[in-house]
Amino acid sequence: MAIPIGGPARQIAYFVPDVVEAAKRHSAIYGSGPYYVVREIPLTTCLYYAEPAHFVHTSAYGQWGEVMIEFVQQDSAERSCFTDLYPDGAQGMHHVALIVDDLKSAMHGFEDAGHPAALYAEVAPGQGFAMMDCVAELGHFIELYEPSEALLGVYELVRASAQGWDGSDPIRDLSFS
Repeated sequence: MAIPIGGPARQIAYFVPDVVEAAKRHSAIYGSGPYYVVREIPLTTCLYYAEPAHFVHTSAYGQWGEVMIEFVQQDSAERSCFTDLYPDGAQGMHHVALIVDDLKSAMHGFEDAGHPAALYAEVAPGQGFAMMDCVAELGHFIELYEPSEALLGVYELVRASAQGWDGSDPIRDLSFS
């Protein structure tokens, strides 16, 4: 039985040591952007393979054609699904993000297929996302989240900012609070 994922991949994410430098470089080489940087994203819930965890990260979001690009840097020292894939300062493609109609149902579908939730976190109570461990099969994680007004607003801001963008001011600050 197929996993209930809903729609196409909406984002490709890379784990990097410095999101600002990575975003500037990608923008200069590939024309992506502009990038919105959210520093030390607050999580109200964080589970690493179903165990309570601490994970602090900064992300930069920009548009590259039809897909959003995210650069993620880890600001905390604890083990995570990011450092599991890229230990000791390594970097690379980490996950593809999907918007699903029902997060819990999609998570169960992935788990039934042998892909556990490496990370479950909430940026606000009830606004969760999950990193499903598909590394053995696909070489990366798959991130799942539901289409909240706030999430879709960020996607729209990033997409709209890229339309007709002249390449100036490639790094911009954004806050989720």
